[in-house]
Amino acid sequence: MDTITAVRCFQAIGQTHRLEMFRELAKAGEDGLTAGLIAEALDLVPSQVSFHLKELEASGLCFAEREGRFIRYRIAPSAVRALLKFLLADCCQGRKDLCSPALSKIITKR
Repeated sequence: MDTITAVRCFQAIGQTHRLEMFRELAKAGEDGLTAGLIAEALDLVPSQVSFHLKELEASGLCFAEREGRFIRYRIAPSAVRALLKFLLADCCQGRKDLCSPALSKIITKR
């Protein structure tokens, strides 16, 4: 991931509602959520949720798939891993042995 893409991702989750939506999508995993379900979970208006989801989608952190008359949003695990790898790649001066095992898994996983 390059710096411009990373900044775009951080801008997308740098707003309260979008960060909360990102976290809800992360919790939902592969099942994803519709805008209506996210709105219910966060006590927001569905149209407001759709607006913010478009920003998350534009950043690449999530993607949408149409299911009949609904759109289901899912987290994009590869984009999240790439962002974490970008952010933490030089942690501990690149010495993964000094960082937690979880960090090593994030950086080495494709």
